Amino acid sequence: MMETVTLTIKKQPELRLEAEKITPDAFAGKSAAEIAELPVFEGRETATLGTYFDVAGKGGETAAETKIVVKGDASRVKYIGMKMTAGEILVEGSADMYAGAWMEGGKLVVKGDVDAFSGTGMKGGIFEIGGNAGNYLGAAYRGDWRGMQGGTIRVKGNAGSDTGYFMNGGTIVVEGDVDVHVATHAEGGTIIIKGNGKSKIGGQMVKGDIYVFGTIDVMMPGFVYRKDVDLEVDGTKATFALYEGDMGERHGKRKGEVIYGKIYQKY
Repeated sequence: MMETVTLTIKKQPELRLEAEKITPDAFAGKSAAEIAELPVFEGRETATLGTYFDVAGKGGETAAETKIVVKGDASRVKYIGMKMTAGEILVEGSADMYAGAWMEGGKLVVKGDVDAFSGTGMKGGIFEIGGNAGNYLGAAYRGDWRGMQGGTIRVKGNAGSDTGYFMNGGTIVVEGDVDVHVATHAEGGTIIIKGNGKSKIGGQMVKGDIYVFGTIDVMMPGFVYRKDVDLEVDGTKATFALYEGDMGERHGKRKGEVIYGKIYQKY
């Protein structure tokens, strides 16, 4: 049986609030009073979750049996859903940076916007964003080469720059437009852009697939047109122009054939 914990924000932090304990994993098996005592950080200061949120309900016996609902403006609350492995989180407004970072399972839904590095290093689960996503969605952490490895991110709005930076696996669907640098250094995974792209799509890409339904301002010179293909992508049947690259990068082989990154642009 799934239990629900409701967090209603009652005090906005002056700085950004680091609340990595807002996960079904951390709430499982705990009462409202115990959840309220979990640590959070505002700058150098340590506080409790109950300082900023009213807590109602209780956690389920396991993470998979725990749902969290966050009410109010959480746009200054970082790390919601970080490293969650199971269960559900619903954020009724927006969330700050690192939402769903290193997520391994379960479902995270943010009805509003999310800030930079959301879904960074994601390994599994479903992450749905009702508004816009900031820069470095599904990307690697600064200085790391392991970006998103699994799971699915879907953005109803637009996404910023560096989406899928160092992406290794999983799927990102952006129903709006994306900014520059998509799948830079990618070594796997799938990115579907329902709107328009700018420049530097697939730069230094080794492997993976990018589908663009709209326009691309500037195609990377390291990508070569191969042929037209008829595909069904995310429920849409269409003809796409297939480009392979980035020709300036190293590429492995499978059964004697070179593996390239692929950009498909819809006609």
